[in-house]
Amino acid sequence: MANIKFFNIHKSFGPNKIINNFNFEGRDNEFLVLVGPSGCGKSTLLRMIAGLEKIDEGEIYINDDIINNLHPSKRQIAMVFQSYALYPHMNVFENMSFGLKIEKKTKDEINEKVALAARILKIENLLKRKPKELSGGQRQRVAIGRAITRNPKIFLFDEPLSNLDAALRSEMRVEISKLHKQINTNMIYVTHDQVEAMTLADRIVVLNNGNIEQVGTPEKIYHDPENIFVAQFIGTPKMNIIKVNSQNIISSDKVKFLDNEIDFKKPVLEKENYFFGLRPEHFSVTDKMDYTFKPQVDLIENLGNEKIAYLKFDTLNITLKFPTSDTIKEDIGFNLKDILVFDENGNRVRF
Repeated sequence: MANIKFFNIHKSFGPNKIINNFNFEGRDNEFLVLVGPSGCGKSTLLRMIAGLEKIDEGEIYINDDIINNLHPSKRQIAMVFQSYALYPHMNVFENMSFGLKIEKKTKDEINEKVALAARILKIENLLKRKPKELSGGQRQRVAIGRAITRNPKIFLFDEPLSNLDAALRSEMRVEISKLHKQINTNMIYVTHDQVEAMTLADRIVVLNNGNIEQVGTPEKIYHDPENIFVAQFIGTPKMNIIKVNSQNIISSDKVKFLDNEIDFKKPVLEKENYFFGLRPEHFSVTDKMDYTFKPQVDLIENLGNEKIAYLKFDTLNITLKFPTSDTIKEDIGFNLKDILVFDENGNRVRF
């Protein structure tokens, strides 16, 4: 078991600030996912943990021991990359045992550790094959197996599934989740795919421009976002964000929105401009709701188990998600409890 802490981490590449005063503390046996758009600093953080990137300022601790100046080989960390990074001239057994041979482990210990990793990942029958004889999913299993044999304190995954097709990504997500439960060690996983983040994480760290936007469980991040960035980054299709101008505000607790007078029952509106957020699934085409409006339907996508509708109301574009068994009627409904309010800076207003 290991616990990782970041204290005032800064990192720049020339004039470009990548990580800005990053502070965070992990938990024992936690599956932590760093998620955010390309260039937000998530892979850089992973590389700094591994010792592949120098830290400009701050400290990283593992179990209260500072690792800033520790050689990568001494950190007891194993990293799985986006590319499989397998030696093409070696078979699976040789690839998985290579690190152990460098560490001068005994032959019996090498055989035992490789056999255990192969059994966990169900690749015992592949040990004599070369990488070119394996599928993408099998190669990724071998790369993970090579990391398991090191018996690390922390596993680092840098977008390991991005080169796989959709079916294999889904399969490997399940395998990685099972692996975490089997070996009981910390895993830090980097991705820009919010589906991977939601399905794998114990906690998610949402990053943007080197800053933490929010930390929480997948449920917390999805249902209770701290700002518009998090609200729209997590969720497919993304949350509808609709600007409410000062002319639409009737009083501190009432506003005109989608052809309705919304009454919050208590004062929540203190400035001139706000943004209201509603997830696509929070609109209804059938049930009786608090409020209704009559939009124009631009397009409906049938995805099999659900439909996505793209609507227009005045100058607004609205996305709606609903079961494939339902059909759109004239009125679309929504409830007061599902409206999230954000101030003019994009931060959540709670009431």
